[in-house]
Amino acid sequence: MTTVLIADDQPMQRFGFRMLLESQDDITVVGEAGNGAEAIRLTDQHHPDVVLMDIRMPGLDGIEATRRIVATGERTRVLIVTTFDLDEYAYEGLRAGASGFLIKDALPEELLSGIRAVASGDAVVAPSLTRRLLDAYVQHLPPTPGSPTTSPAMVSRIASLTEREREILTVIGQGWTNTEIAERLHLAESTVKTHVSRILAKTGARDRVQAVILAYDTQLVTPA
Repeated sequence: MTTVLIADDQPMQRFGFRMLLESQDDITVVGEAGNGAEAIRLTDQHHPDVVLMDIRMPGLDGIEATRRIVATGERTRVLIVTTFDLDEYAYEGLRAGASGFLIKDALPEELLSGIRAVASGDAVVAPSLTRRLLDAYVQHLPPTPGSPTTSPAMVSRIASLTEREREILTVIGQGWTNTEIAERLHLAESTVKTHVSRILAKTGARDRVQAVILAYDTQLVTPA
């Protein structure tokens, strides 16, 4: 059973999400929050698998709430649900530690599959879509490896990778899927998955989305 906390300042939006989620046998809603501070409190109380997080909420917004929830180190993952128009808040949400984001007018089945994906540790955002978002907001990234964003710890994590792992992290940042990596680098897909798991473990990235951000932050990947 996947437990979900809904955080949105619109009561009708929360009601719609709850109706959809509770129609599923494998998902249960453990609470609703109308702002970021309440989302943090209820997350600490219920320890949900997934927080369905709005961005624009009164008081503490969804980005800061995401940052604080992720900072606890608990297993809860955050799925941001936002309007998408290359929204800069979606980008900031990913940097805050969200495991992905969806568009608010996504189809019901897309929302459900997104929640299940995040709960299982996968990223919701397709790699190619993630790259488009990061490319659009590349001005947020450091211009040189010596900037504050590229910390010594981050550089050390990259240095811990093998040559093959570094190569795979680079193409992950370029938007390649596991299937594409396997085909283009002549590897078994199971081998690619093993490499990706090791990359996440060595770099401390929570999921594939965070690995893409790391590849940009350390300039393994630069915008096209």
